[in-house]
Amino acid sequence: MIRAYSVSSVRAAEAAAMAGLSEGELMSRAAAGLAEVAAARLGGPGGRQVVAIVGAGNNGGDALYAAALLAKDGATVVVLKVGESAHEGGLRAARDAGALVLNAVGAHADPQSVVRSALGDAELVIDGIVGIGGHSGLSPQIDALLREVSDTAYVLAVDLPSGTDPEGEVGAQSCVFADETVTFMVPKPVHLLPGTEPAVGRLTVIDIGVEIAGTPVVERVTQDDVPRLWPRPGPGDDKYSRGVLGIVAGGESYTGAALLAVTAAVCSGAGMVRYVGPPTPTGLVRSQVPEAVIGDGQVQAWLVGPGIDVGDESTQGRAQRAAAQSALDSRLPCVVDAGGLELIVEPRSTPTLLTPHAGELARLLSRLDHPVDRATVVGAPVAHARRLAEVTNSTVLLKGATTLVVPPTSASLSVRSQADAPSWLATAGSGDVLAGLAGTLLASGLSPLDSGSLAALVHGLAADAANPGGPVRALGVAQAIPGVVAGLLARTSARS
Repeated sequence: MIRAYSVSSVRAAEAAAMAGLSEGELMSRAAAGLAEVAAARLGGPGGRQVVAIVGAGNNGGDALYAAALLAKDGATVVVLKVGESAHEGGLRAARDAGALVLNAVGAHADPQSVVRSALGDAELVIDGIVGIGGHSGLSPQIDALLREVSDTAYVLAVDLPSGTDPEGEVGAQSCVFADETVTFMVPKPVHLLPGTEPAVGRLTVIDIGVEIAGTPVVERVTQDDVPRLWPRPGPGDDKYSRGVLGIVAGGESYTGAALLAVTAAVCSGAGMVRYVGPPTPTGLVRSQVPEAVIGDGQVQAWLVGPGIDVGDESTQGRAQRAAAQSALDSRLPCVVDAGGLELIVEPRSTPTLLTPHAGELARLLSRLDHPVDRATVVGAPVAHARRLAEVTNSTVLLKGATTLVVPPTSASLSVRSQADAPSWLATAGSGDVLAGLAGTLLASGLSPLDSGSLAALVHGLAADAANPGGPVRALGVAQAIPGVVAGLLARTSARS
């Protein structure tokens, strides 16, 4: 599990560690780690072109000491100051090592032609402008400066990309977009949350010998967690004890959703799947998924909503809406997706996983709480997912390139964040597959939080396995799930 801690927790851990160390020891460790990563990206020692852009804070100091180490190792280093001051010890070390120091902005700025030339020639640019004490956005002067960085330069951010929100709550706009971010001790929310993760690039965490206490604010399930979390049958299990999932999905207008959700559930290892739906999708399920049982019956959990049109007033449409409502009222755990979200009208009293995309979340909040549009949700996804979780007393899986899984506020659990899928997964039907996968896990007895997190992870990996590096169809993703799960479970044996 990757765990990210709040800025306040990180500050407290650093203060406690510094009380027992000599002055500057933590910065020295951080700079050494940063310089090692930078040298590796440059391909080793030698006369390579490096520019360090530094502000007045401690991460500017980290960048300066790292720049000094690179200069001693043979690199040609230019330091660009973007404030009135910089870390004095780091600045002195960089100068002593032979770095050229320029003022990049302000009244005493050096000729812009010299600054632009340095940025245009740089093979590696170290972003040490602001750290975890900063806030979202950059000044117009610094924004303009960053536009001079060559497209071929490797951008290495110190602790976080400057201009991103350290807590990851506000979406990245005017900021550094790094190829790699080197952070120290532990990840921070900025590195894992959807509003800011796109700016982080590759994340490298350097151990500087600081222990942190407290509860993480963000977690990410990794492939190594799957053997511990995934439900596996034992010798005494049967199809009922493994978990029976009921699925109310599809209609005469959206027939494929039922087939995709049922296929995903069966391929994910459900003990049994019961499908409830009108004639056309029922015929598809009968012909393509013979393992599924047609009709209502005893289940451990329900999946409600893929492909349901709650506005369909035909006889079959009303019957499907009634079946969906009955499942929601059953007091059993539920995954609620797509059309089923329209039937959520009050806080849930049973374990529930809601799986909206940003537009659906905006519509739900507008109906249940306060008006909000899709763009606002995209700009602050964590805050809006938390609000929906609170209003509905449900776990909310907000789908996206980085998927959030947010428990109800009463649960006192960390937010989960998953970014495991290729961009090719943005295709029709993929959400139906995710819902079927999550439903199987919920029926097995996992919590909505674990069900959503594991489903997002495996869904993404299955998309890649279905056609690595290329386009995928949703049915192919569902059919890739068994092999992906088998490979993940085998990691235990491989490590042993």
